[in-house]
Amino acid sequence: MRSLGWYALYTRHQHEKTVSQMLLGKGFDVFLPLYPVARASGGHTKRLLLPLFPCYVFLHGGLERRVDIVTTPGVHAFVETANRPAVIPEAEIDGVRQTVESSLRVEPHPFLKSGDRVRVRSGSLRGIEGILIRKKNLFWLVLSVEMLGKSIAVEIQSSAVEKISGQASTDAFRSLPS
Repeated sequence: MRSLGWYALYTRHQHEKTVSQMLLGKGFDVFLPLYPVARASGGHTKRLLLPLFPCYVFLHGGLERRVDIVTTPGVHAFVETANRPAVIPEAEIDGVRQTVESSLRVEPHPFLKSGDRVRVRSGSLRGIEGILIRKKNLFWLVLSVEMLGKSIAVEIQSSAVEKISGQASTDAFRSLPS
């Protein structure tokens, strides 16, 4: 069985960090993208790091030790296609990794399939492709992990992106309800 590539593991609700730590402890290459959030509780603000993709942890290779993976407490299963672990394109993982490692504000976003695709021309996200939307008078670049049907959004200057040629022309500055 092929062991190279990125795969997604579906986890129990709120077990992403535990699963990630256990798999790291077993020697696996794991990626759990997190984002900061402030939550008000009991009159004070608590800073938390939450998973960008709730109930998912990414795993690089390791399929030869599949039993060690799926028997990890909190792991439900691999995300599969045709009864095989589905490979997540390296470019999608790299785009998410580069985004969470930047100093830009990032948050989960509903998955989008339509709209003009754009490429970032400058700055720390240069070369990343996504869908440009407008939300609350700000521009956001939406990055998707197709296999999961999940997306994240990062705030961006509209002047930093260019439309990717060959795409159907639609309103790239689509407004979403606030």
